[in-house]
Amino acid sequence: MDNTGYCGESFNSLQSGTSDEDMVEITGATLDFSSTDDVPPLDRDYAGFIAVFFGNGPNGVPKLMDLLDEPVPGVGTYEDFNTIDWVREKSKDRDRHREIATKSKESTLALMKSISDAFSGWLLMLLVGLMAGALAGGIDISAHWMTDLKEGVCLNGFWFNHEHCCWNSNETTFQERDKCPNWKSWAELIVGTNDGPFAYIMNYLMYVCWALLFSFLAVSLVRAFAPYACGSGIPEIKTILSGFIIRGYLGKWTLMIKTITLVLAVSSGLSLGKEGPLVHVACCCGNILCHLFTKYRRNEAKRREVLSAAAAVGVSVAFGAPIGGVLFSLEEVSYYFPLKTLWRSFFAALVAAFTLRSINPFGNSRLVLFYVEFHSPWHLLELIPFILLGIFGGIWGAFFIRANIAWCRRRKTTRLGHYPVLEVLVVTAVTALLAFPNSYTRMSTSELISELFNDCGLLDSSQLCNYANVSVTKISSDALPDRPAGPDVYTAMWQLSLALVFKMLITVVTFGMKVPSGLFIPSMAVGAIAGRLLGVGMEQLAYYHHDWVIFRGWCSPGADCITPGLYAMVGAAACLGGVTRMTVSLVVIMFELTGGLEYIVPLMAATMTSKWVADALGREGIYEAHIRLNGYPFLESKEEFSHKTLAMDVMRPRRSDPPLSVITQDGMSVEEVESLIAETSYSGFPVVVSHESQRLVGFVQRRDLVISIENARKRQEGVVSASRIFFTEYTPPQPPNSPPPLKLRGIMDLSPFTVTDHTAMDIVVDIFRKLGLRQCLVTHNGRLLGIITKKDILKHMAQMANRDPDSILFN
Repeated sequence: MDNTGYCGESFNSLQSGTSDEDMVEITGATLDFSSTDDVPPLDRDYAGFIAVFFGNGPNGVPKLMDLLDEPVPGVGTYEDFNTIDWVREKSKDRDRHREIATKSKESTLALMKSISDAFSGWLLMLLVGLMAGALAGGIDISAHWMTDLKEGVCLNGFWFNHEHCCWNSNETTFQERDKCPNWKSWAELIVGTNDGPFAYIMNYLMYVCWALLFSFLAVSLVRAFAPYACGSGIPEIKTILSGFIIRGYLGKWTLMIKTITLVLAVSSGLSLGKEGPLVHVACCCGNILCHLFTKYRRNEAKRREVLSAAAAVGVSVAFGAPIGGVLFSLEEVSYYFPLKTLWRSFFAALVAAFTLRSINPFGNSRLVLFYVEFHSPWHLLELIPFILLGIFGGIWGAFFIRANIAWCRRRKTTRLGHYPVLEVLVVTAVTALLAFPNSYTRMSTSELISELFNDCGLLDSSQLCNYANVSVTKISSDALPDRPAGPDVYTAMWQLSLALVFKMLITVVTFGMKVPSGLFIPSMAVGAIAGRLLGVGMEQLAYYHHDWVIFRGWCSPGADCITPGLYAMVGAAACLGGVTRMTVSLVVIMFELTGGLEYIVPLMAATMTSKWVADALGREGIYEAHIRLNGYPFLESKEEFSHKTLAMDVMRPRRSDPPLSVITQDGMSVEEVESLIAETSYSGFPVVVSHESQRLVGFVQRRDLVISIENARKRQEGVVSASRIFFTEYTPPQPPNSPPPLKLRGIMDLSPFTVTDHTAMDIVVDIFRKLGLRQCLVTHNGRLLGIITKKDILKHMAQMANRDPDSILFN
């Protein structure tokens, strides 16, 4: 008899993933998803596989024992671009834990294994924190050095950045601490002087050339080795944490290329930050380290608990805010966040922050470049300008999201998306040409924010602190009184106004290009500039009109009433909140940045105002908007379903569709099942008693069915196309000389989730969100009517919102 393997969809084809020709559109670029180094879909070690044993049935016919008596490699795993079954994964983990707990009472060795299993989660968090902290420290140091390399080089050693180079010089004065003999600009090295128009042009040219070189290397590496390394990564991580599988997105190649290109992209001077991509880097670390521990390697739900903690680690090392990182993961990215994950996230964020502090990348014993401390208290009436900053942040956030999504959609639908390298080079050239003449756009964005947050003191030589000298009767040890602005301050205001317009426009086209690009720092820079402008304006108003009603009683002459740096900080929080719609985590991150408890109320007022205004102009944050733009199957928990539709309105098949494809529990042959699989592309099939009764028995996954049939063909003699497949508990007697049957009850889900046809869709949507279902079967009086998948719900919600339902790209 013929014993050939299943020809339509083989086990080996499932192992290999997609071919090199299979391309999928992600964030506007044509990317190759053939890389499967993230999670090997199947164990390739078959040496330990135990063959199935046979016995003689009552009629002398070979009888197959249950195929799932021994684990079949690949059964219970998922294909690429599919959603995991949260219920099944949690059930598998409970069974595993129950088995370990039972065995631990039998022997000392089993007890030690049980303790090791319980401790493995904490050990994994320790490793994730150490690895992410070390990588973040290296990224910070490298980016700082390469940013300074655009302006000059250190003669003592080219590996020193500007600041470290001048630290070692004995000829550096405090007034000119940025100038030292050891640091030479490119004009000094090439033409011998740093003065005159020719030297300026030479420095200008070298600045643009270095920027173009860094950006070209970044986009070329991303395009050639790891297409997934582009962008922020947070929209995709949110989708992955909701249960979607994108193999290779958190793999070792993505980690390596993202780390290198992030340094290059930040150093090029583009209007982007490293904070968002650091979340992606930390999640890559978590995913790779999961392979060291069996319970995380084999369970997709447990793996996502680790990734939630890794997201907290990413924010912890990005901002030096471990508590803010935990809250960010809870509020912004995580889909499933149990209490155990909260504790482990806190521990991992602590380890990462400690590691970064030990490396001390900025040489100031701080975790971030723009750590500041304010000493003057704020007054209740200042809430009015703080709320105004919140309104500005909300309007800016809504404008940015609409403009950026429109630009990214244009990139996806026109020829612009076919030339990612050229796009990056053009944007870099425009950025560098416009940024160099203005000192506030020439410096790195982190340094700009640091300067804007700064509270002017006696020793500050910045333009922003060059106030007119007046006789001061009493100077506090911590703060200077309000003073009239000098000419340099007015010059700085004009430069900052131009920088504000420049940053607002250039960030729109920069975010979403094919280089690693974060949004936190550019958004904060826009808000910080606006806040500093308003703060200086309020300061001068209070100085010249201290007798006005709004200043009378709390702002007397010679007092330090207004802190412009505080306004910059509040503005930064407002704009970041308007773009991302973060609230609690954002306030805590900003509080950890400044170390001042008394400024929480201004931050809360500005952040909430920003969110209200932005929500009034558009409900989606930037990450949710990019998820929808890319068609990821993500059910947003913040979005309300307010339509009065029923399950029968959404389920498939519709009235005009062919009948639902089902498998009977005892009446189909291998050939019939293989034909059903070959003719359809469904991810699974309901199992019913018979075609006539349509009484539901269970649900079987397509992947499990294909793998089980092919394993049976390879390992059991006599299994042919005519062999019967049984999903029943007991196999009925077979006729003499009939081929041996296949018993596949072990791969069937005996308790698939069902709803009746009159269940309201808002309840069905809530069930899908809270249980993380892949599909739900619809019944009427116990008879199977149809099926609702996650994709059906997303298409229905898009249709109800007057959007294109075909924008949901993935199965």
